[in-house]
Amino acid sequence: MHTVVERELELKLVLSPERRIPVPARLGYLTDDPYAVHVTFHVDTEHPVYWTFARELLVEGVFRPCGQGDVRVWPTKTEGRSVVLMALSSPDGDALLEAPAAAVSAWLERTLRVVPPGTEGEQLGLDGELAQLFAQ
Repeated sequence: MHTVVERELELKLVLSPERRIPVPARLGYLTDDPYAVHVTFHVDTEHPVYWTFARELLVEGVFRPCGQGDVRVWPTKTEGRSVVLMALSSPDGDALLEAPAAAVSAWLERTLRVVPPGTEGEQLGLDGELAQLFAQ
């Protein structure tokens, strides 16, 4: 049986230091894809925007700057609030998103209780698949 851990929250798209636009989003974690987190941005279009990246990247990014290339994550404070910034880059453009650190941390804690770090591979069922393959 696979488990899904989701959290709806409002992110802020950072346009400038003075200007942010609210972006409804959903954080998702699936035990059948245990190394990844999925973020769905509900923009005002027919098709939401999806991003998938390593759960480990988000876990580390809550505490210290990390990542390179398409996804970078780091903690900071904005107007006295703790936030997590996510810089996303694709051929279609770049976005800097701000998420409330407490909400992201609480959601990550739930994912870590469901699949503790270091046990992700056990969720994939590779041992059973290999045993079945070699039994033939």
